[in-house]
Amino acid sequence: MVKLHDLYFKPFVSEQELDTIVQKMANDVAADLGDEVPVFIGILNGSFMVVSDFVKKYPKPCEVTFIKLASYEGVKSTEDIQRLIGLTQDLTGRTVVILEDIIDTGNTLEEVHRIFKNENVKQLLIATLFYKPEAYNKDFKLHYVGMEIPNKFIVGYGLDYDGLGRDLPAVYQLKTTQHMTNLVLFGPPGAGKGTQADFLKEKYDLVHISTGDVFRFNIKNKTALGMLAKSFIDKGELVPDQVTIDMLNKEVEKNADAKGFIFDGFPRTNAQAKALDELMETKDSQINAMVALEVDDEVLVQRLLKRGETSGRADDADESIIRNRIKEYYKKTAILKDYYAEQNKYFGVDGVGSIEEITVRLSAAIDKL
Repeated sequence: MVKLHDLYFKPFVSEQELDTIVQKMANDVAADLGDEVPVFIGILNGSFMVVSDFVKKYPKPCEVTFIKLASYEGVKSTEDIQRLIGLTQDLTGRTVVILEDIIDTGNTLEEVHRIFKNENVKQLLIATLFYKPEAYNKDFKLHYVGMEIPNKFIVGYGLDYDGLGRDLPAVYQLKTTQHMTNLVLFGPPGAGKGTQADFLKEKYDLVHISTGDVFRFNIKNKTALGMLAKSFIDKGELVPDQVTIDMLNKEVEKNADAKGFIFDGFPRTNAQAKALDELMETKDSQINAMVALEVDDEVLVQRLLKRGETSGRADDADESIIRNRIKEYYKKTAILKDYYAEQNKYFGVDGVGSIEEITVRLSAAIDKL
């Protein structure tokens, strides 16, 4: 991500994708105009990058010039369009191609048509790198569109946010959820994960989402998702990942104003990790880190056996069951450790010591984010 002034922007269109889109636009225009020598007109300031790349890729002779209009204040398109720099050449009988970086409301385009109404051009064609169909409220035809995009603010490749960002070689989209910390908390049985989750959610004002708790709530309250999950459980089958994701999505939506989430008990596989990434992406957010409590096996066994003396849980009283649970944890976690490590998001924390000491170590890892 990049930060411009007070806002954060996430990657949206890469340099390579831009290159491909501009190349196709240049080829399409050239194919339609044949041997005619067009006049390409860029709308400053935003179009300087796309015009530069476009004319370099255009395979035939052409002329290039610019006009300057102002239509933006911050991240909102305004109704007030001011013509700042006009044309200085005679365009009578010429084919003019307007090269725009982006068309959203169409207010600038309306002014362009007004400007060229009395220029006696042969034809006026509109080519735009980006187009926001949801925002467009005019009737002017767009002859060439590089890419249709959602109605969200973007920067880079000539586009700016209050003067910054034009120099970025790729395009970034406004991150509407600006300051979220989302953690995947992992730890083997007996590591004290639940205790630490309680401390962390209070310290960082995060919402703790325990998959087990979410399942029990939905099944107990007979929600549609709960009944669906129960139908698989009753048949001894695994609950499909999508059902779990849908439950987590409901929990996230319940806490739309949260500063972040601690996911506990999910994901367990690479497929689930990817599904969680996709879920957070729809919320304009991301998983910041997987934080895993690391404890020696023998310490875990002794902790669980001791806990079994008072917990009443059968799986805390049998050493062979305990060791098998630990083994299963490592088998699943190893895959996820690699998944998050490849993104530089894995943080292993020593889980041996007092509750306070472990909390300090976890906090130190999280504070680095």
